[in-house]
Amino acid sequence: MKEQPLRTSVVGSYPFPAWLESASGRLEEFGINDVAEMQDDATAVAIGDQLRAGLNVITDGEQSRFDFNLSFYGYLNGISLEAESPRKWGPPAHDQRGKHEISGELSAPRGLGTVEEFERLKSLAPAGQALKVSVPGPFTMSGRLLPNELYPDRFALTEALLPLIRKELEDLVAVGCEEICVDEPSMSCYGYKEDTKRFVDIFNRTVEPVVGKTRLCTHLCFGNFKGHPVGYRRYAPLFPDFLELKVDELHLEMANREYAELEVIGEVAKRMDVAVGIIDVKSYLVETPEMIAEKVKACLEFAPAERLVFAPDCGLSQTARWAAKRKLANMVEGVRRVREELGLSCS
Repeated sequence: MKEQPLRTSVVGSYPFPAWLESASGRLEEFGINDVAEMQDDATAVAIGDQLRAGLNVITDGEQSRFDFNLSFYGYLNGISLEAESPRKWGPPAHDQRGKHEISGELSAPRGLGTVEEFERLKSLAPAGQALKVSVPGPFTMSGRLLPNELYPDRFALTEALLPLIRKELEDLVAVGCEEICVDEPSMSCYGYKEDTKRFVDIFNRTVEPVVGKTRLCTHLCFGNFKGHPVGYRRYAPLFPDFLELKVDELHLEMANREYAELEVIGEVAKRMDVAVGIIDVKSYLVETPEMIAEKVKACLEFAPAERLVFAPDCGLSQTARWAAKRKLANMVEGVRRVREELGLSCS
């Protein structure tokens, strides 16, 4: 269990600065050292914004990734990277993301890049600051790959990716990463029609070597592509099976769903810490500290303070930076007010 009651955290991603958005579309103009400098500078920007907001736990904002999971495919051998979007016109949605073809046996001889991300974060963050790295889980990663004769379905692809991600988690622990979020939003999106026990088995086998060696969490949500969710947005089909996930913290999207099924956090809190998504990353309503405090108190009706963590619903990469900064600052302030009202210590 964490030491900080009513802890504040983030899921992983953070908005790119405008100059990085511009540069990422024309990387051929930059040298390898230029790119490394941009990654350092953008990470420092993300760290600075999170520290000024007052978060207990920060990430690198995934500033060196194109997306929370898209960049990982560049580390895989055995795939042909999809060249262009299958649908370029009309409203933005998940079907504008194509899939990569399999060209051979899947492997990741260079790892997946998260160790380098963590080392950069650690070098730029203040000493003693709680740091977290997010890694997509194998089922979520499998969703962008096309099955073939070698891997005939999505679960075969998942099993091929599982040891690669498990090795990445072991490597992160080996370099001192004390908090890892294994993102599996595809499990929550498909849980209403798939075998949830099978999902739990996949997840637990993925994290098995690092259980007890780092603070493990997972993020469950219902998708966010340019502000659009995907999937059947209910947690009821996932439980009670998902209570068997081997994690220290389970993160649930709540704000965008108007806190539907909030009572489920009480069941989660009996087994592990529960992180409540209390900031809607798909909305440009900037939640006030008063609004946040009200929702924190609502959560306290179901779960004790020592079990609660508060964070945005999802990563912030698709929220404008001006809004992300204000939302995080207000989230921290709202939680601080409740913590102070309850006389809880702040570490």
